[in-house]
Amino acid sequence: MSSSDRIELLIDPGTWNPMDEGMVSMDPIEFHSEEEAYKDRIDSYQINTGLTEAVQTGIGQLNGIPVAIGVMDFQFMGGSMGSVVGEKITRLIEYAANKLIPLIIVCASGGARMQEGSLSLMQMAKISSVLYDYQSNKKLFYVSILTSPTTGGVNASFGMLGDIIIAEPNAYIAFAGKRVIEQTLNKTVPEGSQAAEFLFHKGLFDPIVPRNLLKGVLSELFQLHAFFPLNQNKGED
Repeated sequence: MSSSDRIELLIDPGTWNPMDEGMVSMDPIEFHSEEEAYKDRIDSYQINTGLTEAVQTGIGQLNGIPVAIGVMDFQFMGGSMGSVVGEKITRLIEYAANKLIPLIIVCASGGARMQEGSLSLMQMAKISSVLYDYQSNKKLFYVSILTSPTTGGVNASFGMLGDIIIAEPNAYIAFAGKRVIEQTLNKTVPEGSQAAEFLFHKGLFDPIVPRNLLKGVLSELFQLHAFFPLNQNKGED
């Protein structure tokens, strides 16, 4: 599911206000492969997807409740997290903390982007630190939504830091992929052991919620945590 379709699913029509759309990746470590230069690859993904990067961030309303939302897009370089993805998510969290509004991040990623080396890994710490301020200092509410796939550095940082962590049915959720584990450890990964339903029984996240129920579940969670629609009459007893 594309990030734009996901925004349409969760955000009320006419309320979407994107942030940092003009922020694009450079080539900080001058990465070159035999196949294609990193900058050329970015350009081709921008043309093919219509996106500037692997995440869309912005503000909108969910059943009338103001929310900050970041939606990753696996169609853009496998949803990989480079410096721009990390910066956009960091700025979104800081904005949500300043405005005292709830936060949603929809994860869909193969992990940190190798073409930016250790700079991409640093995004894990950066995002986690602003989340700490948002959750622990500001006492605000973050919902992480794990879609298929959620792996690598995204899974190992903000993907698993939600106050509530929601997974989609049959989502592939892992730190290292099946092939990598089997090649590295020379052991067979049991079939289905990295699927949402198996991991749910191991206690890795909270509910498994299908897409058609997701918006309603989020709305109930926000109201349970005292975030209400803008048009609600607060004068009522």
